[in-house]
Order: sequence, then C-alpha cells, then structure tokens
Amino acid sequence: VEAVHLIADGKAPRIPQPKEGATYEGIQKKENAEISWDQPAAALHNWIRGHDKVPGAWTTINGQVVTFYGSSLLDASVPAGQELAIKGASRPGLVTKNGLVIFGNDGKMVLVRNLQFEDGKMIPASKYFSADETTALELTEEEKKMAEDIR
Repeated sequence: VEAVHLIADGKAPRIPQPKEGATYEGIQKKENAEISWDQPAAALHNWIRGHDKVPGAWTTINGQVVTFYGSSLLDASVPAGQELAIKGASRPGLVTKNGLVIFGNDGKMVLVRNLQFEDGKMIPASKYFSADETTALELTEEEKKMAEDIR
C-alpha cells in the first residue's frame, strides 16, 4: 500500500535499469549455442530445442559446423544406423532412417531430425551420408519436347 501511495504522489524512487543484462540479445548469439556433450540426454534435447530456430544449437562434425534442429527424446532400443563421429561427444552418433541419434552421458538417446551446414544448406539428418550424392535429371522424349516448346 505504501508503494502505491508513493507512486500516486510522484515520490517513488526511480532507479535506472543497468544496461548490462537488460536484454536477451546476448543469449541469441551463435557462439553461445555450441552443444556441450558432457550432459544427460534430456539436457541435450532441451539445449537443442531451446535454440531451435534461432540461433540453432551446433557442433563440429568432420571439421564443419553443423546446426541441429528438431530434437526429441528417444526411449527405445538403440536403432541400426551408420556411425558418425561428433567432436567432443563420448560416443559417435548414429545416422538412422529417422534421423541422427545422439547419446547423452547417461547413455540415453536424442533423435535429431534436421541438420544445417555452414553454407546454409539444410537436409534431413537421415540423409547425412547421401547429402553429397547428386542425381542428374533425365527427361523422356516427351518431356524434352515439352521443354523445347516451353523455351
């Protein structure tokens, strides 16, 4: 009640807010979103989910910065997949048909659905090893004729 009366009378003390810590901008920096691998799976999931979409939780794979998007906790047996060495992780990840499975220091798993590379290219995590493969588009004779007509 006293505080309300001080405000109403115009006598409440005014303390300017310090500039340091006055914004969330510092949290949104990419360099602050690197994944620390010495954590349980739930903490890894929360870290990735908390940085999804901006700025994106990231790590280094094969010397390249890779950003993780779309994580979920995985409560099942370890799926079959191709191993992927991740810098700082105590155990390699697994590229499976559903995405990239990563492991917390508690042995539990997190499934990551999408990966983004430094050049901005985003792929489903399940396609990590086939990301470099390119297929040439081959047109049938009918499609070639249609392409010529369109030109």
